[in-house]
Amino acid sequence: MNLTGRPPIGLKDDRPRDNPRHLERVRSLPCCICEAFGEMQDSATQAHHPIHDRWGTQKVSDQFAIPLCEGHHQGLVDRSKVAIHRDKAAWREMYGADHEWVAATLDKLGM
Repeated sequence: MNLTGRPPIGLKDDRPRDNPRHLERVRSLPCCICEAFGEMQDSATQAHHPIHDRWGTQKVSDQFAIPLCEGHHQGLVDRSKVAIHRDKAAWREMYGADHEWVAATLDKLGM
């Protein structure tokens, strides 16, 4: 809190940012990139919080997470794919902005 009794800038929305149940549901989906581009998913699905075109460094709400396999997400184990956290620009060039996959994820979850 600051002298006005308000939360810091960027934290004024009243949406819950943490939603473990939603993240669990996202992780139950197949990787949206593997599925869309006909690639074999060789690793577990992880929940990725979009980073393209983000203003500031604060993680977006869990509601906007998308399902990515480890290869398309971190690329620490599966290096056969372009991982967004290893090369954000190359990932965007190949697959588009990560936030463009949010609507399809929510559709699959029936939201």
